[in-house]
Amino acid sequence: MTHTITIKAGREKPIVQQHPWIFSGAIERVEGSPPPGEIVTVTDSRGRFLARGYWNPRSQIQVRILSWQDEPIDERWWRRMLARALAARSHLANETSCRLINAENDFLPGLIVDRYQEWLVLQALTLHIDQHKAALASLLAELCAEAGIAVRGIYERSDVDVRHKEGVGQVTGLLWGEEPPELIELNDGARHCFVDVRKGHKTGMYLDQKRNHQRLANLFHMAYTASPETSLLNLFSYTGLFGLGASGRVTNVDASYDALTLAEKNYQASGFDEGRAEFIQADVFDFLRDQVAAGTTYDVIICDPPKFAHNAGQVEKAARGYKDINLNAFRCVTPGGYLMTFSCSGAISADLFQKIVFGALVDSGRQAQIIEHLGASDDHPVALTFPEGAYLKGLLLRIY
Repeated sequence: MTHTITIKAGREKPIVQQHPWIFSGAIERVEGSPPPGEIVTVTDSRGRFLARGYWNPRSQIQVRILSWQDEPIDERWWRRMLARALAARSHLANETSCRLINAENDFLPGLIVDRYQEWLVLQALTLHIDQHKAALASLLAELCAEAGIAVRGIYERSDVDVRHKEGVGQVTGLLWGEEPPELIELNDGARHCFVDVRKGHKTGMYLDQKRNHQRLANLFHMAYTASPETSLLNLFSYTGLFGLGASGRVTNVDASYDALTLAEKNYQASGFDEGRAEFIQADVFDFLRDQVAAGTTYDVIICDPPKFAHNAGQVEKAARGYKDINLNAFRCVTPGGYLMTFSCSGAISADLFQKIVFGALVDSGRQAQIIEHLGASDDHPVALTFPEGAYLKGLLLRIY
């Protein structure tokens, strides 16, 4: 039976322009009583075909579009689209970790897949993906084998809050193949690190920051020539990966004891001199204020906080948090040093984030230059019709 979603007159423009979300307010009527998760056809008010996607009346985003072509959404479709996403990352075949499927940005809404060595980690963010995750895992294993990507197991990390908006609970566990080890070791040349795919943040690691880790290492090579006196302050350090590419002394600060314990293991595995690395469990806001009061400065500061704004209603409060942390970071940078600062809040635009950082700079009494605008690694592409996909934004600043 065909299930049809009719869009209100005048509300079809975003769909025609290939934005993948249809909110409840844009829907005029629903025909055929589709069950949650069902594939539906989307038409305009005159009955003309617009798109095909999956339906969930429990969510504010009631339809997520899979195709703007009048075609069946079957195994052949999924095979083609998954293979296309894998092929787009063929240049990353020699890397030990990368994102393979980036949800809406790969035109596969609700599905995230990350690779760590011979294990994949899958996140089902929506009801439809949750309903089909076992079949998708098997298909992914098959396609990876065809692409020459060795996969021993696929583990699920669908323990994200957004699933509650879809009417499904959080779940983790093995989907296909072998259980992953307690820690997966990654070796990217000089850098060794360990990933906990069961309990780590996101799918175990912040893969979207990989290129920025390298950018920081390049900065140290260019600006400090491996000086043993150079100091790096890594705020919200998690497992310390930003500091692994640094020369000199590194201070990692995070609220999580477990994250810092794994950070120490990463530094030991990478051959980092024990006396050059410090691991401090503390509230980052309080720690920075104490550093300002003590007059302590650092040559380079990394500020990579967790998401402060989960929705538009939290933007004002988040803006205050970003300003506070950047204000005190400015005050702690040695003149001529650098601040690499980020926001991963999708509700905070790049323009707003830059204005917030500008306000913090003015209040700090310092001067700064933008050296580079930063974003996610290239395995996290952003669909041009889906600006919400550009959630990670950052600035590399030189401070005087």
